[in-house]
Amino acid sequence: MSDQDRPYVTATADRAVATLTLDSPHNRNALSRRLVTELREHLATAAADPAVRAVVLAHTGRVFCAGADLTEAADGPAAGTARLLALLRELVELPKPVLGRVDGHVRAGGLGLLGACDIVVAGPASSYAFTEARIGVAPAVISLTTLPRLTARAAARYYLTGEVFDAAAAQDCGLITIAAADVDATLAELLDGVRAGSPQGLAASKRLATREVRAALDAYGEEMAALSAELFATEEAAEGMMAFLQRGKPSWAA
Repeated sequence: MSDQDRPYVTATADRAVATLTLDSPHNRNALSRRLVTELREHLATAAADPAVRAVVLAHTGRVFCAGADLTEAADGPAAGTARLLALLRELVELPKPVLGRVDGHVRAGGLGLLGACDIVVAGPASSYAFTEARIGVAPAVISLTTLPRLTARAAARYYLTGEVFDAAAAQDCGLITIAAADVDATLAELLDGVRAGSPQGLAASKRLATREVRAALDAYGEEMAALSAELFATEEAAEGMMAFLQRGKPSWAA
């Protein structure tokens, strides 16, 4: 089956849990128009299904999510930014817990997905990096879901350096919940706890836990979307994206 014919996000259900799996290996599960659209559709289905108590966001392959799909730049920077903002809002406002299952690399916009999850379990094969500044932009939209999770010092360090860090560091700074040697065993224990909660109780508890993230989305969503679109439209970002796609270095990289 060709990449054009196969789904980019697959959905399965087991014991009141819907698992949505990012499965777009040809572009390392990048946040393409199609992947984001399919993921939002599955989230809406899960939200409307009374049999679903929780959602697990998982991935195939060695990469959880590579961030923005830079090959879709011709769409215009505002379109991709708006799609990402809507996706993050839907993850945060879903009236059911969203648990991330990560055992692969996460970059840039993919970190925004983790920030939007209520609980994230990550394995030893995972790694993380805010790489936006290296292509001439900033983690503007994803700051809405990551700044409330991260310590201030960690946010400054990782936003500015673009360095790669591991699951233990991600747990220490608040980006993920648990760095686990056995991701599935740890996730299974957490899901058993979620299954014991009532739908009403889980929804109300999630709203309490996501108060700061929802406040950031409400207060700064439009501003951060505009900033992101503005930065992506600059010549500096165009050079950075081209260098990235060609595996080279932009002129400003010392």
